[in-house]
Amino acid sequence: MTLQASIWLILSVLGIFSIIIIITRIFGLRTFAKMSSFDFASTIAVGSVLASIILNTDYSLLKGAITLITIIGFQTLFSYLVRKHDFFKKIVTNKPQIVMWNGEILHDKLKFCNVGVDDLLAKLREANVHDFSEVKAVIFESTGDVSVIHNNDGRPVAKELLKDVNIENINF
Repeated sequence: MTLQASIWLILSVLGIFSIIIIITRIFGLRTFAKMSSFDFASTIAVGSVLASIILNTDYSLLKGAITLITIIGFQTLFSYLVRKHDFFKKIVTNKPQIVMWNGEILHDKLKFCNVGVDDLLAKLREANVHDFSEVKAVIFESTGDVSVIHNNDGRPVAKELLKDVNIENINF
């Protein structure tokens, strides 16, 4: 690698990272949040563009900036449509699923989510669960994260917490 190529590489990295910071300031922190599968896909696409700009001499900073603005602009439009239109939200987002309820593993829900019992057990350990009886609910979120709601003092789960969750076949 020549000195000129090295300098160009360093300037490209500095330039594209500066562009990413500016775009993030304009479009907000959700730019790199993992709140939906679309956010995840956008983050992967941004990473791919960054790598292409830095490593590929055919990419210019301007072309990279336009590509990044397009990806993040589309992500912003997508999140707006999901927030404002229930129909759009229903067809493009996954509904969170309850995979454990009142200390009982719901094997059919695990299978539907393509999650193994070992994965669930690992998440329970991460949540500091000592016994299944401590678990009120485990929710496989639309982002792929797992939320564990503990069963402290036998209190019921607030309905608002389960608002968008698929609760069919769950007895309250």
